Amino acid sequence: MPFRPTHRQLEYVVALDDERHFGRAASRCNVSQPTLSIQVALLEKQLGATLFDRMPGAVEPTPLGRRVVVTARSVLASLDDIVTEAKAGATNLGGLIRLGVAPTFGPYFLPRLLPTIHRTYPDLQLYIREDRPTSIERDVLDGVVDCGLGPSPRAERLVFRPLCEEGIFLGVPAGHRLDGRSSASVEDLRGERLLTLGRGHRLFDSVRDLAAASGAVFVEDYEGTSLDAIRQMVSIGMGCSLFPELYVRSEFRRENDVLLVPLTGWSGRRTIGFFWRENSGRLRHFEKLAAEGDAIVRKMALTGDALEAMRIARAGG
Repeated sequence: MPFRPTHRQLEYVVALDDERHFGRAASRCNVSQPTLSIQVALLEKQLGATLFDRMPGAVEPTPLGRRVVVTARSVLASLDDIVTEAKAGATNLGGLIRLGVAPTFGPYFLPRLLPTIHRTYPDLQLYIREDRPTSIERDVLDGVVDCGLGPSPRAERLVFRPLCEEGIFLGVPAGHRLDGRSSASVEDLRGERLLTLGRGHRLFDSVRDLAAASGAVFVEDYEGTSLDAIRQMVSIGMGCSLFPELYVRSEFRRENDVLLVPLTGWSGRRTIGFFWRENSGRLRHFEKLAAEGDAIVRKMALTGDALEAMRIARAGG
């Protein structure tokens, strides 16, 4: 039988990567420093490769060590999934789901989803963590969160279950030269200032791509921390920006200082859904969660159509 690291060795490797210090890693794992040092050295001997470079008072993973740590995190997360599945079963989706959500979608969708989830699975604990999509993807792969909800992921080794295709629309300040236009072409944006959320958000990429296609000025020195912050900056004439459909439906009906203008010649859409590790032992739980989300989306009738989104926003629906 080929050599296989023990789960404790994998825990030691992950702790050492996080702490970058043998003493702190040992304390975190509730073992003595010699025990952890011996086990890591034994693992390196069994693998025939060095995983960590030792330096005075610190350690640093080697290139191979970094790859091993990524795999170790995934293996440990899968073992946790097995324990959760065995203890809780499928009747309450495992009893606990740590869900990472994109802040451009989650806050406007979860208030519709969570009451249904609570009624169907009253014993389920659902911990919500908002973060940028790139961070959520990394956290899902590392087992920091169990499942993600946001734009289709770009990282490998993730399973994606789409919920909807959401429209993305141009917002301009009231009184802008495009205010009142039934539509605007990409070329109409030449020279305009386009504001964006920070790096790691998909809208950052969308605004950057639109600026490149239109000749607009991509403003990076005024990155917004939220869609509300972006909307406020647009409202005082600092520039224009893009806003996703569900945010439009939830927030634009409240004020008229930012107006939507449909864009022609640009495919402003994004696919939203749930995603999880491809080797997760909790496939049944996440599939059921995605099915509940899909039922909510059908009731909401997300269209991806700019005119329909504006009609609903203005009507307060």
